[in-house]
Amino acid sequence: YQSEPQSYEPRSYEPSSQEAAIPARPDIDPRFMKQMVQYNGRETPGTIVIDTPTKYLYLVQGDGQAMRYGIGVGKPGFQWAGVKSITMKKEWPSWTPPAEMLKRRPDLPRFMEGGPDNPLGARALYLGSTLYRIHGSNEPWTIGTAVSSGCIRMRNEDVIDLYQRVKVGTRVVVI
Repeated sequence: YQSEPQSYEPRSYEPSSQEAAIPARPDIDPRFMKQMVQYNGRETPGTIVIDTPTKYLYLVQGDGQAMRYGIGVGKPGFQWAGVKSITMKKEWPSWTPPAEMLKRRPDLPRFMEGGPDNPLGARALYLGSTLYRIHGSNEPWTIGTAVSSGCIRMRNEDVIDLYQRVKVGTRVVVI
């Protein structure tokens, strides 16, 4: 958990389908906002590319374009690279911290139901048979930083958008 900034102007964004509105948090650096960008990589349309050093996630669209999202990545010592696929998708997932995380942070709850206070946020995309996820966050001010234990964090509104665009089986390349 990161401490929340001292003050912020509460706002909200429109709910997706029949969800309740989720209060938005402080603005992030505009370069980490979702946007369509030119993409000259080798990956095929529909592939997710996670560029850890730049803290961007790309959903390749084809025709030299990709939807780009700002992300939070693993802190030093917790970053990883490889190719996985999405094996499961969950809305408002529950969270059970892994044993190794509880050793580092014994103050963490042992289990947390899904909801706005849950660290996994509004959606989770499960990567292979690992404990890593692409997920929302209840700490959106951490987007653009190296802060996690290896998971890929997104703003809740961005992970909801990505969740709607991808399917189980989607290829995920982490560099």
